[in-house]
Amino acid sequence: MEPEKDVIQYEVAENGICTIWLNRPHVKNCVSPQLLRDLEVAVDRAAEDSKVLAVVFRGRGNTFCAGADLGQLVGPVLHETSTSLQLAIDSARTYDKIYNMKKPTIACVEGYAVAGGFELFISCDFGLAADDAKIGDFHIRRALFGGAGPIYRLPRYIGMRKSKELMLTGKLLSGTECVEWGLCNASAPGDQLEQLIQDFCAPLIDKSPFCMWMTKMAVNRGMDADTNSLITLETMTCNVVHHSADAKEGVAAFLEKRQPVWTGK
Repeated sequence: MEPEKDVIQYEVAENGICTIWLNRPHVKNCVSPQLLRDLEVAVDRAAEDSKVLAVVFRGRGNTFCAGADLGQLVGPVLHETSTSLQLAIDSARTYDKIYNMKKPTIACVEGYAVAGGFELFISCDFGLAADDAKIGDFHIRRALFGGAGPIYRLPRYIGMRKSKELMLTGKLLSGTECVEWGLCNASAPGDQLEQLIQDFCAPLIDKSPFCMWMTKMAVNRGMDADTNSLITLETMTCNVVHHSADAKEGVAAFLEKRQPVWTGK
């Protein structure tokens, strides 16, 4: 099969918001092995790009991602255990990079975010959606199982019972319902998504990149820790952050009544 061109598109705006576009609109941005490889490259690029302050994931063609491309994967992936396992490992590795990226990550959903697209959605720090989006796990409708996040991320967002409701029924939620369930931070009519992204990112991109990283890391790690470990994690993180150059600049800017200039250190 000939490789597709530009299945992932990478854009950085002047304000530091990076948009990573899934670009296979003819198949609702379904995940192919090539898209997954190119997505990981784009994620690594955004993580290392000093101009990038926040990363937004979107899909071309008015849909986010309708999961794995079963047209490409139904043969070797579903019928060879080693190939299927490798796909799950590759997906989990890429989505985990998104989850643990030093910078805030935002999924903005139009149309469908199901199965593999849902896994990408819940790997981001924040979720935005069109009011009429269709969002859910969906795997069970095809007697499949999500191998890149649902069982360990979804319950942390919405609890065990709601997670089971989504995973065991395959039901889809609208963007407005996702806000009610705690899966989305905000939703808006489709023609207002651009403004929603800008408004949501504005209070993220003017903060200390170093403090953003440390705070995000502490919250993520805290989900796996007992109380005593959390106390240690919190106090150690506090100590590291308070001795950073950005913390000194933040206090100095406050005392001097000016806007801080962050160095990310």
